[in-house]
Amino acid sequence: MSVNNKRVFYVKYLANEIYADILRARPDVRLDRLENESPEEVSAPILAAAHAYQIGAARDELASHFHVHRDLLARAPNLLIVSSNGAGYDPVDVEACTAAGVLVVNQSGGNAHSVAEHALAMLLTLSKRIIQADRTLRREANVNRNALMGTEVQGKTIGIVGLGNVGRRIAALCNGLLGMKVLAYDPYLSAAEMAARGGEKVELDELLRRADYVSISCPLTKESRGMIGAREFALMQRHAYFITTARGFIHDETALTDALRDKRIAGAGLDVWAKEPPPPDHPLLQFDNVLASPHTAGVTTEARANMGRIAAEQMLDALDGKRPPRIINPEVWPAYARRFERTFGFAPGD
Repeated sequence: MSVNNKRVFYVKYLANEIYADILRARPDVRLDRLENESPEEVSAPILAAAHAYQIGAARDELASHFHVHRDLLARAPNLLIVSSNGAGYDPVDVEACTAAGVLVVNQSGGNAHSVAEHALAMLLTLSKRIIQADRTLRREANVNRNALMGTEVQGKTIGIVGLGNVGRRIAALCNGLLGMKVLAYDPYLSAAEMAARGGEKVELDELLRRADYVSISCPLTKESRGMIGAREFALMQRHAYFITTARGFIHDETALTDALRDKRIAGAGLDVWAKEPPPPDHPLLQFDNVLASPHTAGVTTEARANMGRIAAEQMLDALDGKRPPRIINPEVWPAYARRFERTFGFAPGD
């Protein structure tokens, strides 16, 4: 086995150190670390030699010159694989990778339990008005508890947008634990597939009109960018809550601010933002009926360890010529396979 003939690099951080432990146990793999501030004389030779890039999933934590776009791909002519630390892949231009014959993979499902639990925690906190009660108790000497009356979630309807790994886990918790009715919108799944995952398939407009809680769990794509705006918030019921643990830019923050200011919806639980973290003076942070977190839904000890492990296993499988299970751009496979064979002398399996 050749020593260090397969080159992998990352910038700033990994999901978990278990990733480095697994890769460093392989004598044929070299793992390099760069920092956002690494000078060109340090980063250039690493990019030029790299076969794989293990990239952070949070766009604002990664310097823009290390986002995967045409410029970086030009500086990394041997790059075969871009692997996101998480389920999201915001810093990756997938179309540019496909044009260059570069495979893009993510770690979808690795943090599904943590993200679903976070969405459920937001749903319950909003329903019981716990955040308002906490703030009122800290501000006022004489609290009128009847002014903080909440609602039960049992028997209510949740509308889940995106019934993938996270969405189906939210559906399972809401169906089984809370006795809720689950509506779901996912154009990529049939009604039968969605029923098997615990949701009734409906169109987005119907979901928004009927749901007491709207939970966003889909990836950020061309199709989903800006999907929830002023028109969609206007369709929601006045007593309904909007919750998102997906990605910023799927919902329009200005439109949500307007809907909350005009009391067109009851409140919101927000874990993702256009700018992360949002500034303390962000308009949405000024509402007591907004529950906010800085993209921490998937940040748990268990999820990070799981993400690091499956990322390392998937990367080694790919470098060994196996077809990874979580490919974002499967159409690139023929071009990728030809480049892989030129690089390592054997063709990857289909």
